[in-house]
Amino acid sequence: MNKIVLGGACVLFAIAGLTSLSGCSNNDKTTENKNVGLYKADLKLPSGFSATIVADSLGPLRHLTINQQGDIYVKLNALKNGKGIYFLSDTNHDGRIDKETGFGDYPGTGILIKKNYLYASSNTGVFRYKLDNKGEVAANAQPETIVNGLVDKARDNSKSIAIDDQDNLYVTVGSYNETCRMKGSGEGMPGCPLLDSVGGIWKFKADKLNQSYSNATHYARGLKNVVGINWNSNTNSLFVMQHGRGAFDDKFPQYFTPRQSSELPAETMYELQQGADAGWPFVYYDQFQKKKMLSPEYGGDGKKVVEGKYIDPLAAFPAHLAPNDLLFYTGNMFPERYKNGAFIVFHGQSPQLKKGYLVAFVPFKNGKPSGDWEIFADNFAGIDLKKPTGPIKYRPMGLAQGPDGSLYVSEDLKGTIFKIVYSDEKK
Repeated sequence: MNKIVLGGACVLFAIAGLTSLSGCSNNDKTTENKNVGLYKADLKLPSGFSATIVADSLGPLRHLTINQQGDIYVKLNALKNGKGIYFLSDTNHDGRIDKETGFGDYPGTGILIKKNYLYASSNTGVFRYKLDNKGEVAANAQPETIVNGLVDKARDNSKSIAIDDQDNLYVTVGSYNETCRMKGSGEGMPGCPLLDSVGGIWKFKADKLNQSYSNATHYARGLKNVVGINWNSNTNSLFVMQHGRGAFDDKFPQYFTPRQSSELPAETMYELQQGADAGWPFVYYDQFQKKKMLSPEYGGDGKKVVEGKYIDPLAAFPAHLAPNDLLFYTGNMFPERYKNGAFIVFHGQSPQLKKGYLVAFVPFKNGKPSGDWEIFADNFAGIDLKKPTGPIKYRPMGLAQGPDGSLYVSEDLKGTIFKIVYSDEKK
């Protein structure tokens, strides 16, 4: 039975083994019509755009990717029925997932399709699966190990991935130490020796088996934790979104107030070339002063500026928004202004803005940001974050572009996948 609630707290559906949300009761008004239309998602979007829910209750979803047939592969951060990857298909073409198949016995974040292979990451490495001519992984297929042995100490351990046009594989390794402080101290470790294995991007070959740190190029460093990463074929370069560090005032109340800790530092976008250094943990980016500042662990006081030495961000965003995916739009469905621009999923909320849990957009021209960032998709939270009255409803996590140019968004609280389309003929 397809269950769609027309009112009340239960707002999603259950199909083909995908369970409905808690809060549904026998008193909910439902329909059992198997041909009922798409369920509209209550998201705030620009004029001409609309969103539907295509799947629900899948577990703690992370990144996702779409094959040329429109089928979805999604990665989970914890196993569901012993599986960490799910293949989702709409076999009757009614706009809702009615087939799900799990495989891969490891949790993780990264997943993408490249040259007839599905690549997926665990928290310590990367695997790949051969796709058939329908874009599917064969039943009981065993993965090839591409990378293993990456650092995983539980905190900020996601291994997001990107592949360029020369079959180079880029893997993010976040730092389990937020500021590279010495244990029990506010002082930073001299030179931050952690940077030899965390806090950066490592480059491997996408078609070579059993690689480890010793086979890799240390492509970029000084990036505390990158979850959003994407290769931009238009610029032939790698772009990443960095999670900024946490509190300043816990160890340095003489320099920073609790409010400053809630509003600093910026979340930042970087374009990377080999050898790039974004400066963590030695510097942070202050979006109010628009400058790189010396971190207090290394002698900073909120006023000492660092010029040169480290790369500048291309764009800066309010603190603590937690950018968890990055996608450059290459489709033809959306209006021209979105072409080659960047969509970013923000998985947290900004104390400064009292906003969060949203998808943002940054317009690009000639490979560079050409305007301020803007909110593209909002109301995932389902409440007013300035005056919250209930729990967060959805927390967006991943982005993928469908073969028709639509935009898919995964979220990890209820395991929901949204599809966003544009239908204004005046685009």
